[in-house]
Amino acid sequence: MLINRSNMRDLQVGFKAAFQSGFAGIKPTYLRIATVVPSTTGTEDYAWLGDWPKMREWIGQRVVKNLSEYGYSLKNKKFESTVAVPRDKISDDQHGIYAPMMTEMGRSAAAHPDELVWNLLTNGFATKCYDGQSYFDTDHPVIDPKTGKAASISNMQAGAGKAWYLLDTTRSLKPLIFQDREKPEFVSKDNPEDERAFDRDEFTYGVRARYNAGFGFWQMAFGSKADLTIENLLAARKAMRELTSDEGHKLGINPNLLVVGISNSDKAREILLSERLSNGQTNVNRNLFEILEVPLLD
Repeated sequence: MLINRSNMRDLQVGFKAAFQSGFAGIKPTYLRIATVVPSTTGTEDYAWLGDWPKMREWIGQRVVKNLSEYGYSLKNKKFESTVAVPRDKISDDQHGIYAPMMTEMGRSAAAHPDELVWNLLTNGFATKCYDGQSYFDTDHPVIDPKTGKAASISNMQAGAGKAWYLLDTTRSLKPLIFQDREKPEFVSKDNPEDERAFDRDEFTYGVRARYNAGFGFWQMAFGSKADLTIENLLAARKAMRELTSDEGHKLGINPNLLVVGISNSDKAREILLSERLSNGQTNVNRNLFEILEVPLLD
């Protein structure tokens, strides 16, 4: 193929189409547990996570909830992937072998938010959230409504097994946050007159994006490394449903989604999908929670 601007423009269109085909072929799962929050700056502040909004009877003046000064913020990160195509491959009409690479680049770009969000959830036992504690922790600081003094609340079960997670994803703000600054964009440097084309005798194609992931309300999630049993599962559900505000009002947490990796998937199906228990009795907990199997967790 003759190297000129017109032919290179046509090649770029073909590579971009391959990229978009790969991108469209991925059905991400992170949206099941993460709320997409548009970002307009390099860093977004989430100090407001320290105050859970709750209606109260209006007696006298309004009670204004000041944003807690936890200083929780998310800085957008930049991500890229790049492929170099030698000029000789284009001149010799061998550029077709690079189309699958563009397709794979598109798939990788579409799947990356999944990797970011699910890895964050996995690391939640050792990564701090807005209150300064790990997202899954035994010592989340709260106010005891009966005494007005500080107390600690747990949203985790200790253990040595593969982690599983019980989540409430029914609210407008899901347990995790995906902060979207700039969506993945296909970019190219394939002008024959570019300096890189002259110096290295190659053209480059890639993708760039800016975003980040972080934790929302810890109250919406419960993490466990204990054995996945109906007893532990119901204990996690009970702990979440009993959470209250500083004023003593129930938060109305209603977990609906059990997230497991491959190692716990069989146990999850046995607990929640079997019509009958091993002793022949009816499984009253059948379909109590929806199961989401995420291979990235193992």
